[in-house]
Amino acid sequence: MTIWTPELPEGGPRYRRIAEAIAKAIELGELIPGDKLPPQRRLADRLGVTIGTITRAYATAHHQGWVDSRVGSGTYVRQAIGEAPTSFRAGQPIDQGMIDMGMSLPPPHPLRAKGLQNALESITASPQSLQAATEYQPEAGDEIQRTRIAAWQSSLGLPDDPSRMVITQGGQHGIQLALQVLCQPGDLVAGDALTYPGFISAAQQAHLRPLAVPMDAYGMDVDALARLCARQPPRVLYTTPDLNNPTGTQLDEARRERLADLAREHDIWLIEDAVQYLPEAERGTPLVALAPERTLHIFSTSKVLAGGLRIGSLTVPAHLLERLGTAIRTQSWMVAPLMVETACRWMENPESQELLHWQIDELAARRTLALERLSDYGPMSREGSSIVWLPLPAGRRSSELQTLLARRGVKVSTPEPFCMGSEPAPQALRLCLGPPENRASLEKALSLTNEALSEAPSSPWQTL
Repeated sequence: MTIWTPELPEGGPRYRRIAEAIAKAIELGELIPGDKLPPQRRLADRLGVTIGTITRAYATAHHQGWVDSRVGSGTYVRQAIGEAPTSFRAGQPIDQGMIDMGMSLPPPHPLRAKGLQNALESITASPQSLQAATEYQPEAGDEIQRTRIAAWQSSLGLPDDPSRMVITQGGQHGIQLALQVLCQPGDLVAGDALTYPGFISAAQQAHLRPLAVPMDAYGMDVDALARLCARQPPRVLYTTPDLNNPTGTQLDEARRERLADLAREHDIWLIEDAVQYLPEAERGTPLVALAPERTLHIFSTSKVLAGGLRIGSLTVPAHLLERLGTAIRTQSWMVAPLMVETACRWMENPESQELLHWQIDELAARRTLALERLSDYGPMSREGSSIVWLPLPAGRRSSELQTLLARRGVKVSTPEPFCMGSEPAPQALRLCLGPPENRASLEKALSLTNEALSEAPSSPWQTL
């Protein structure tokens, strides 16, 4: 039997000394991110104190940013010291020499910078475009620009009705807008048990109540959703039906139709996030086609052109357009016309299609490489995806592997930031194949991952 038992420093209230011992154990590596602290009663018995003392100690450690408590699950060491486990940030500096497989980004290519350069140069050569960029535009975006974005989306096999489209500052802004117009504080919002951290964060900021829908090997368990709806249907269901982030699962046609039926039966709004781009042949029927009267469809340029553009679209039922316009006007009045025009000109340049075709082929090659190199560990990744979901062997912890890989110069993601509910995260890693500079860099990262997996696991626990 093993249990972490602290040696308490002298002086001061016991609850505070226990909290200080937790902090010290984390600093020394005796407790690592993701470790579960002992149940309060067991630790109270071990230290000869009351449960109330342990409760206060854990609350103090939580307040100081060392641990997080999950209702019905327990208390865990935070994934990153001082950060909530749902924190997941793009654009963070990467140490020199570190190979990034932690963020879902498109693979580097000179055509990205060139595409931006060409778009900006063509704008500067057009006095009319420069003048328009200095002026206020309608909240939903200029009609001509919406038509141009819709034409680009049509070429990708995506929703293309400019009359129902709002231009956004990227996919995350689309999520925030959707929740703002659909929900009131305290509303129940559902999503996959493992889902995009940006949705979790947006729901928290809006003071909404999360409801985790169980998943299986084929994505969201729609039968489980039906049982949850029978008790209390959510106001909104957020889903990424073509490519769950982080697991890469995809809803089949039967589940999509069942989901649309449930939404109608229980008056649920659907937020369909399609930002994780897949080639059209690898996608299913969009929910916005199955239930257009209650689906808000999100897309952006982030995974196709460049994340820094911060240009996206939100396609919605027509009667929501006025409310969305009010929300945008309240936040920022409009999306910057210069950035919208830049994105439009980039989309319309034939080199953007050249870049996309190269990206599809490059990610296919990288995916093949990853599945081959990690074949001993059962990696999962669907065709066209840049994400690999890697379940860990028995006895291995995702936080431990993340630490080992970081020491070797490889950045990966653990499941904790993707957890919608309070259930313990599975022991797995999400590997993103896009960010490495080239295939040689990716191959090095995969080799280092194999090395880390082949090592014997370490344990922070004291044996009694």
